[in-house]
Amino acid sequence: MAHTTRPDARPSIGELVSSLSEKLSQLIRDEIRLAKAELAIKAKHAGVGIGLFGAAAFLGFFGFAALVTTAILGLAHAVPAWLAALIVAVVLLLVAGILGAVGKRALDQSKPPGPERAQASIKADVAAVKEGLHS
Repeated sequence: MAHTTRPDARPSIGELVSSLSEKLSQLIRDEIRLAKAELAIKAKHAGVGIGLFGAAAFLGFFGFAALVTTAILGLAHAVPAWLAALIVAVVLLLVAGILGAVGKRALDQSKPPGPERAQASIKADVAAVKEGLHS
């Protein structure tokens, strides 16, 4: 944008507002591009992490199943095999029930998730703009 030459060589209010608008738009576009790039990188890392976590959970499940089988086989030396399996199954179901109850209590106590920091930041930005307009 070409500035008109004025005798005092200072841009007019209209030119300043126009320039501010253009620069603010460019700043917002640049910030959005930066945010997209950061999110893409983080999403890639998160995808790899989730995949590895899934593989670990899968193998952990089978490892736990092998331990349960070992417990049944070990207990089968003291009692009949069917009773050993029943005892281990009841213990596992009791532990699962306790964990489920504790988890439900934790969920009941949690408040709905929200972007609290982002909301606070936006409120601060709005307040700063209002303050700037009133000065």
